[in-house]
Amino acid sequence: MAAAARLDLDGNPIAPMTICMIGAGGFIGSHLCEKLMAETPHTVLAVDVYSDKIKHLLDPPAYAEGQQARHPWDGRIQFHRLNIKHDSRLEGLIKMSDLTINLAAICTPADYNTRPLDTIYSNFIDSLPVVRYCSENSKRLIHFSTCEVYGKTIGSFLPMDHPLRKEPEFYVLKEDASPCIFGPIEKQRWSYACAKQLIERLIYAEGAENGLQFTIVRPFNWIGPRMDFIPGIDGPSEGVPRVLACFSNNLLRREPLKLVDGGQSQRTFVYIKDAIEAVLLMIENPARANGHIFNVGNPNNEVTVKQLAEIMIQVYSKVSGEPPVEVPTIDVSSKEFYGEGYDDSDKRIPDMTIINKQLGWNPKTSLWDLLDSTLTYQHRTYAEAIRRAMAKPVASS
Repeated sequence: MAAAARLDLDGNPIAPMTICMIGAGGFIGSHLCEKLMAETPHTVLAVDVYSDKIKHLLDPPAYAEGQQARHPWDGRIQFHRLNIKHDSRLEGLIKMSDLTINLAAICTPADYNTRPLDTIYSNFIDSLPVVRYCSENSKRLIHFSTCEVYGKTIGSFLPMDHPLRKEPEFYVLKEDASPCIFGPIEKQRWSYACAKQLIERLIYAEGAENGLQFTIVRPFNWIGPRMDFIPGIDGPSEGVPRVLACFSNNLLRREPLKLVDGGQSQRTFVYIKDAIEAVLLMIENPARANGHIFNVGNPNNEVTVKQLAEIMIQVYSKVSGEPPVEVPTIDVSSKEFYGEGYDDSDKRIPDMTIINKQLGWNPKTSLWDLLDSTLTYQHRTYAEAIRRAMAKPVASS
């Protein structure tokens, strides 16, 4: 009996499509590839310089009784190892596809003010050919931006005790209404947000002037297995990943968690699997998604960074079976941690009106549950490697 046709939100059959996914080997790309392989008939041309996080989708499964097994998605994912900066094959792959998804970026806060040129080139200059190829070849584009394009909230410019700071219109971030407010040029931390905003404006202009069909995604702290890296294990020893991976690294090494400027910034966190559901709705409902910018986050999971650290300490103690260290957190200045030129936004709380109206999407997973899933994965994946690395004798000079 043939499987029932998959339908979009308007009841129309969803035709199989070919998707060129740039950055498929990263955190978001790996989860999106898994979703597309497991639940859809779509084909993915996976473009990246690394494939470690999607190796399980690409490599054939183990032999069974002398017969080589096949994945159910066999033939529907192809890996193309290329750097979009300088590879003529990119346009050909985009031409072969119905949809291009661009996930490629430098998106680690520690790099924004220490590698501002790389950050600007990666997030603006390197994306220009992708936008141009999609526009010139009449191909649909889903471009991943960032919640950082909003910059600072209006409320952050009011006195700390001002009653309007508590009013949602002064801090909730709306795709079609909130201004994008950045710090001064010397605060190079805004190089990332500025580059991302400019590529958004270019994409929007291509849509207005040349008919490019586009969707822009603004992620608000997507969290889950395979995110970022653990310094010295699957990333550079001197690297500084984003806050949750930094805290995970501290927990795995039984070190105090470092709270930058006391951890007073407020953030929201959404589980990667919830967020990927939203992206799949965008992929398969172009009539509802085209021309829109979507916040994808979970306003119900709002905490200060200090509160996040406290919850992670509790969750990791449960996951590992080990008691917390005697001094669980320490305060460090942003200059000490990130270097000169760092700045930050006070809150990042997404308004969910547009994505709920257009796609009917709402996140489901609580902060505790997403941290439990993520830390369970990280403990299982990294704890033994870190123990071995820490047990190695230090070579004498």
